Amino acid sequence: MIRKLHGILRLHSTVNQTRIRQRAPTLLARNYATDEANENANTDDAKSSKKNNAGTSRSLPAIRNPFTAAQEKTKNSYLTMVEIFAERDVHRRNHVEFIYAALKHMPDFGVEHDLEVYKALIDVMPKGKFIPTNLFQAEFMHYPKQQQCIIDLLEQMEDYGVMPDYEMEAMLLNVFGNKGHPLRKYWRMMYWMPKFKNLSPWPLPDPVPDDTLEIAKLAVERMCTVDLRSKVEVFQASEVKDSLDDTWIVSGMSPEQSKLLREHSRQKALYIEGPFNIWIRNRRINYFTLRADADAEFLAQLDEREVDEDDVTQIGVPFFGRAPPRRHNQLGKLRSVHHQDDGTIFAICATGTSTKDSLLSWIRLLEAHGNASLGEIPVLFRFTSSLPDKAEQIEGPSNMPAHTRATTSNKEQSDSSRP
Repeated sequence: MIRKLHGILRLHSTVNQTRIRQRAPTLLARNYATDEANENANTDDAKSSKKNNAGTSRSLPAIRNPFTAAQEKTKNSYLTMVEIFAERDVHRRNHVEFIYAALKHMPDFGVEHDLEVYKALIDVMPKGKFIPTNLFQAEFMHYPKQQQCIIDLLEQMEDYGVMPDYEMEAMLLNVFGNKGHPLRKYWRMMYWMPKFKNLSPWPLPDPVPDDTLEIAKLAVERMCTVDLRSKVEVFQASEVKDSLDDTWIVSGMSPEQSKLLREHSRQKALYIEGPFNIWIRNRRINYFTLRADADAEFLAQLDEREVDEDDVTQIGVPFFGRAPPRRHNQLGKLRSVHHQDDGTIFAICATGTSTKDSLLSWIRLLEAHGNASLGEIPVLFRFTSSLPDKAEQIEGPSNMPAHTRATTSNKEQSDSSRP
């Protein structure tokens, strides 16, 4: 009888401990999530809340989030806090909540692209405890909370384009074994990420330079790859007399575009359109185009002369009727890559200020560098709206500043291109 009583008490204590272990991480996660709000709470409000909650169940005290209280947002301070947590407790309690908090505050410290930081967070996990010992534990995700935490860490690495290495594989193997789900996620990343990393025909330096001029060069070079003979030049607006903006201008133009510009009719205007956006990884650059309206007659003639060699619907058989007509050698212009359906592109550029004066300096510099025909052709500015139409309708053109009305106007503004 006494043995049965001891067994019942032992079972009851085991069930209670299991319930406490299941509830404790949830409460700790809530405390981590609400730590920022708790830091700004006043002492008087805390005392009044204790009086109002008299008689109710007492909750666990809030755990201080070290990442929100850090004064110096650097990589060294971030790694120092991770080391302090790993050395503070042998059992490393609340390691899952700590890793989630660390992942959340990575952009604040500027370490979201650093592989060393991710490996330091994986090293926080206890070793050997979460390795499954049989097939059922392996398939039913033994210790699912800890495994899902590391899977989320690997997914954040994938979102930021951080490629893991073989050392991370050894770390995951020591924590979850070769049947763990995080290791499977790692294998999938190592299969696909190298393929996508080297797939782009325009490789970028890693990291991307912070200088806006260098990023503008990369952007213009990327857009000019449609014509391999394109030349990218960097001008200074100060070279133009009476220029207001002292800034740089990155211009891209090919000999074919210069030829098209010389053959362009002097009676048809050219347009400077923009700003358009191009993304160089996580940096955005505004660029402008010098273009003309599409030549409808020229494109119609090209459509008539073009013969689809793969069209077999009207094929003629010489044995059963007359011979198929021979193709005549027709002389005329050939369509280049710069002849688009909506217009002909003559040049593109990116300036440091993206203002009308810098674009006018760009036209004058193009004219001085081998495009004398620009002095005889009218150039019109056609700026796209930088504010939504709804905001312009609510505020009204008269309520907006003068420079905003100039850039948001969709009307064509003419300006002479002669210096």
